[in-house]
Amino acid sequence: MTETIIQGLLLGGLYCLFSLGLSLMFGVMRLTNIAQGDLIVVGGFAAISVAPLVGGHFVMAGVVLLPVAFAVGYALQRTVLNRTLGKDPLPSLVVTFGLSIVIQNALLEIYSADPRSLDAGELATGSLNLGGDIYVGTLPLLILVAALACTAGLQLLFSTTSLGRAFRAVSDDREAAELMGLNSAKVYSVATALAFVLIALAGLFQGLRTTVSPADGPLLLLFAFESVIIGGMGSFWGTFVGALVLGVSQQVGFKFDPGWGVWFGHLVFLAVLLVRPNGLFPKTKG
Repeated sequence: MTETIIQGLLLGGLYCLFSLGLSLMFGVMRLTNIAQGDLIVVGGFAAISVAPLVGGHFVMAGVVLLPVAFAVGYALQRTVLNRTLGKDPLPSLVVTFGLSIVIQNALLEIYSADPRSLDAGELATGSLNLGGDIYVGTLPLLILVAALACTAGLQLLFSTTSLGRAFRAVSDDREAAELMGLNSAKVYSVATALAFVLIALAGLFQGLRTTVSPADGPLLLLFAFESVIIGGMGSFWGTFVGALVLGVSQQVGFKFDPGWGVWFGHLVFLAVLLVRPNGLFPKTKG
């Protein structure tokens, strides 16, 4: 059982990266990005396409990909998504759902339906001994460390920087923040740009750890959404914990039967909704 829990925590690290961008966008602008999973798949395919151009190394692919993701996120929010924001959440849901459909069909046309992966080199086979007969893969451990670093970085950004204060101000009361001189459209665009960096990083690691295909988006969105809801919408550490809970739940299910893993995760998600509808660590103002 110890090994099962460890493997679940490692899986949860990947789910955390799936979820942080979703949590960030909701926390700042109350926007639920239905295209989150498909954008992760785009990140994976982009990394797979860029890697051969930079010597086949995934680190260099990430160096190229992340700034591009920042620019794309900023431009998308500035030109499209800002127009959908308001008290009614339906326009943003419709637009991101439409974006999801467009992405899936575009990926099918460009890459076909075949799953693809990114060469992880020695990371794919490397492992660390935790004592006794317990080993953990180097790549899953790296992903967990990256998820922890991203979560801590976001929390520090929100808690200690002027940009974080701007994020919190427009989230709490956009009209009052604008009266104080903040440009909410620009603040929202920066938030989405950061979310897209996290999405691209998640796609990169997804391509390294397993495979990506154009049809994967809805399932990845589901895992991201469940992680965020379990932890509490808009709470970064809550998202981290929620992802770990989901990962462990699935691994426990897999231990009983290979077909039960995802189902166990859904059961835990529903149980949390019944007991704590706002999640384990709901966001508080201030």
